[in-house]
Amino acid sequence: MPRPRLLRKVLLCAAGLAAFLSSLFAFQRPFREYAGVEYDHDIPLPPDWREKSEWAFARLMYPPGPNDGYRGRFDGDWRQGLSLWTQDYPRADRHFSLAVRRLTRISVRSVEQPVNLEDGDDVYNWPWLYAVQTGEWGITRAQARILRDFLLRGGFFMADDFHGTVEWSVFQESMKLVFPDRPIEEIDDADSIFHTVYDLTDRYQVPGMEHLRRGYKNDGRVPHWRAIYDDKRRIMVAISFNSDIGDSWEWADSPRYPERFSALGIRLGVNYIVYAMTH
Repeated sequence: MPRPRLLRKVLLCAAGLAAFLSSLFAFQRPFREYAGVEYDHDIPLPPDWREKSEWAFARLMYPPGPNDGYRGRFDGDWRQGLSLWTQDYPRADRHFSLAVRRLTRISVRSVEQPVNLEDGDDVYNWPWLYAVQTGEWGITRAQARILRDFLLRGGFFMADDFHGTVEWSVFQESMKLVFPDRPIEEIDDADSIFHTVYDLTDRYQVPGMEHLRRGYKNDGRVPHWRAIYDDKRRIMVAISFNSDIGDSWEWADSPRYPERFSALGIRLGVNYIVYAMTH
């Protein structure tokens, strides 16, 4: 076939993609920074904090649950920060974003994007969503409906840093609000999510900085990599239970934190992002 026709198709596809990305960027909320439970505004903004990009670290904002570990210490409006959803924030987000910039060819913005499910349609502009300490959150029925719609439209949600029997029970009950008819399953080693960029058959527990000596938190001695799938067996919710992947990003540059944990945590996160953007 004539090469000009093929070239024309390629150019039309490229133009279509550019138009799609432009429309997506147009509806994204501007970057917002909040006070966190570990860090305030004491981390300098990188030069590209205003840039539009293919991917940004979207961190889920959520109300506290009945077993919130910060209850009584920070009792303000969770929508304004200083709440459990800001654990590790923004240090983990920015460290991991830097790693994604270095290890992939994805266009990445170096600052995170806090996302409130009830902030209009904003969540639909950030296809990869992360939440920390999801065994202590208090997601509402209204938020669960929005999260379900986001996931069924092709979104991806990573739930991280919750440990032991009690926190698993809280998370499991909250996910029943999201998907009452879909089970939580162990991810098989052969699943492509463990092989998109790195082959991660050898996975091990990733403890948080405060639990390095013991190696685990609460009674969460065994790491699990679990998921909720859609009807085509695409992972919509990736669950790191009894591991603290966020800490592996947060402390990746610290000599006090073992490199092997950050090595796995970063590779796992990269795989999840590439999977989310290609499946």
